[in-house]
Amino acid sequence: MKDLIIVESPAKAKTIKNFLDNDFEVIASKGHIRDLPKSSFGIKIEEGNFIPDYKIDKDHKEIVEKIKTLAKKAKTTYIATDEDREGEAIGFHITQAIGKDVETFPRIVFHEITKTAIEHALKYPKNIDMDKVNAQQARRLLDRIVGFKLSGLIASKISRGLSAGRVQSAALKIIIDREREIKAFIPIDYYTIDGVFEGNIQAELSVYEGNKIKKQGITDKYMAEEMLHVLKECSYQVGEISKKSKKSPSPPPFMTSTLQQSSSGFLGYSPTKTMGIAQRLYEGVGTNNGVMGVITYMRTDSLNIAKEAQDMARDKILKELGKNYLPPKPKNYATKNKSAQEAHEAIRPTNIDFTPQIAKNYLKPDEYKVYTLIYNRFLASQIEDAVFESQSITFVCDKGEFKANGRKLVFDGYYKILGVEDKDKLLPDLKSHSPIALKSIQNNKHTTEPPPRYSEASLIKNLEGLGIGRPSTYAPTVSLLQNREYIVIEKKQILPQESAFKVVEMLEAYFNEIVDSKFSASMEDKLDNIAQNKEDWQKVLWDFYDPFMKKISEGKQNIASQKIVIPTGELCPKCGKELVRRNGRYGEFVACSGYPKCKYIQPQENKEENTEQTSEICEKCGKPMVKKHGKNGEFLACSGYPDCKNTKSLKSASNHPQILEGVKCPECGGEILLRRSRRGMFYGCGNYPKCNFISNHQPINEKCPECGYMMSDRTYRGKHIHECIKCKHRVEVE
Repeated sequence: MKDLIIVESPAKAKTIKNFLDNDFEVIASKGHIRDLPKSSFGIKIEEGNFIPDYKIDKDHKEIVEKIKTLAKKAKTTYIATDEDREGEAIGFHITQAIGKDVETFPRIVFHEITKTAIEHALKYPKNIDMDKVNAQQARRLLDRIVGFKLSGLIASKISRGLSAGRVQSAALKIIIDREREIKAFIPIDYYTIDGVFEGNIQAELSVYEGNKIKKQGITDKYMAEEMLHVLKECSYQVGEISKKSKKSPSPPPFMTSTLQQSSSGFLGYSPTKTMGIAQRLYEGVGTNNGVMGVITYMRTDSLNIAKEAQDMARDKILKELGKNYLPPKPKNYATKNKSAQEAHEAIRPTNIDFTPQIAKNYLKPDEYKVYTLIYNRFLASQIEDAVFESQSITFVCDKGEFKANGRKLVFDGYYKILGVEDKDKLLPDLKSHSPIALKSIQNNKHTTEPPPRYSEASLIKNLEGLGIGRPSTYAPTVSLLQNREYIVIEKKQILPQESAFKVVEMLEAYFNEIVDSKFSASMEDKLDNIAQNKEDWQKVLWDFYDPFMKKISEGKQNIASQKIVIPTGELCPKCGKELVRRNGRYGEFVACSGYPKCKYIQPQENKEENTEQTSEICEKCGKPMVKKHGKNGEFLACSGYPDCKNTKSLKSASNHPQILEGVKCPECGGEILLRRSRRGMFYGCGNYPKCNFISNHQPINEKCPECGYMMSDRTYRGKHIHECIKCKHRVEVE
C-alpha cells in the first residue's frame, strides 16, 4: 500500500513526486473541489446559523472520484495544500468530499517545495486547523452576502453588469477619492530664486532679510522680481559648511505587496502577471539540480527569515563580497502590519547557490527577471547598510542666504547587489568666510501639481497600509475592477470610469460601511481573530448580516433609480408619457418613462440610429432588408418587422474578423481574431491553418494557476469567472 499526498496544483504535485520514492502517490485537486453554487445564493440561515451549501463543481467530479479511490487504497492520506487559510480550507473540503472525519487526515505544511522541506513535513505532520478553515469560510460567506445581495441592488438601480464587493468597493472608493482630489485641485504659481556661484555651484535662496523662504516658495511675482534685483547687487562669502555621515538601511526581503510593487516599477508587470510567475517559481521549475521550487511561498505578509537561510546568505556574502559587507549579526525585520502571519516567511530563494547567472540558463525570460528581483532583494537584506556623506554649503550676503546641497557615497553596502541609481553630487572644498562670486541669478516659475493618480503598485501599497484585503486579494482586486470596467489603466495610471463614480456615490449614501476603509480593515482583523480562535465565525457573520440586510430592504424601497435616461421628445403610443432612451443588456433602446406600469418598448426598426438600409430584398415579403446591431454583432432583418420577422446573418461580418488587442496566441504568439461562423462568434489564431488555436470564450492576459495556460473571461451560470482554455480550471471573480 502506498501513502497518498494531496496538493492543489498539478505542477506542485509533479515537483513533490520527484523528491519521493515509489511508496508515495501524489495527486492534485486542481484548486477548490467544493464551493458555493454559482447560480444561487448558496447560504441557508437556520436558527441564527449560516450553513453554506457547498457543491462539487462538475469539472471536479472526476478528480474527486479519483481521489476517493486512491484514498481508500492508501495506507495514509496526507493533506499538503498551501500553508495559508485558503489552502487550509481546500484541505478541509477534500476531507469532506472523501467522506471521512477531518481528524483522520494528517496535515503537512512547508514554506518551500524542496526535498528537505518535504521530508521534514512528513516527519512532523499536524491536524487541519479548523479555526483557519472557519476564518476562510467567514470570508467566503461575507463576500457572497455582499456580492450577491448588494450587486443585485446596484444593477437594478444603476445598470446591469455592475457589482459591489467587500474589498473591491473599498478599493474603488480610494481610487474615486483620489480622482475627486485631482478635480478639486487648484494650481498655484510660485517662484524660486536660484543662483550659480563660482565653480559652477548651483544654490537656491533659503533666507531673505532674516526670514526663511517657505516650502512653496514665493507666491508674489512682483516680490520675487524685487528680491532678484536686490540680491543681484550683493557681495557674497562662504557661510556655514556642513558634512554629516548618514546610513541608508538595507531593505527588507519581499512580501507579496512589495514584490508586486517592485515588479511593477522595475519590470512593468501587472500584479496578476507577477503572481502567476511567482506561483510557477514556487511550485517547481527546471534547475541545475532538477525540478524544484526555487522561491518560498509567495502569498505572505511576513518578513521573517529562517535561520538556515540567513546563515546561507551570510556565508555567500562573506565568500564573494568580503567581511566589510557582512553585518556583525544576522538582520531581522518586523512588518508594520500587526495582523501579519508571522509563522510564514518572507519571499526568498530556496537555494542561495541557484544564482541569477545560473538561473538564466534554466528559466523563461519573465521567470528569470522576477527570480532575479527576489534573489537580489533577499541577499541585499543581509548586507551591511550603505553610508553616505551629506554636504551643505551656504553663501551669504547682508540681504539673504543661498544654500547648496551635495551627497557622496562613502560605502556602497547593499548597493553592491542592487546598484545605485543616484549619482554623487559633490561640492568643492571651500573655506568659511572666504569671498565667492555670484555668476548668475534668476527667478524660476513653478506651478503646484495635483496628487498623482494611483498606479497598480501605489494602490496596492495603500490597500496594505490601510489593512484592506490580504496578500492573496491584492492582484485579484485590481483585475476585478478592470474586468468590471470600473477602471482602465493607461500609461500605468488608474483612470476611473463614469460607472465607478455612480456606484461609489450610491454606496457612500446608503452603504457607507462597505466603502469605509476602517470598516474593511476592522473586518480583516475579525477574520484574523477567528483564525486565532478569539472570535466565533457565526457571530461575526450575524453581526454583519442583520443590519446589512435591513439596509438592502430599505434600499429597494427608498433608493431612486439612477439609470441614465435621455428624453426623446416623443410620446408613448400606449399611455401618453414621454419616451426615453435607456441602456440595457443588449445596448441602447427606447422605452416608456412610465415603466414599470407601462412596459412599452419602441420596436427596433424605428430606431434609425440602430438600422441601416441595404439593397437586399426580403425573400419572404419583398420589403427591403436593413442592417441591425444585436448582442452578437450585425445582422440583416426585414424592415417589415413585426409583421415579418425574417432575419439572416450578415456574411460580410464574418469576412472581417476583429483583432483582440494586446492578447497573443498561446500556441504561436500570433494575433487572436474575433470571428463569426454559422454557429456564432469564436476566437481563433490569425495564423490559421498553420495554427489551429480556437476558444469559445474571450482569451485574456492571465495564466492559469494550475497548468500555466491562457485563461479566458466568461459568464457561467450568471456569474463572472476566469476559466482556463486548456484544463478548464475556474476562478470566480467577486
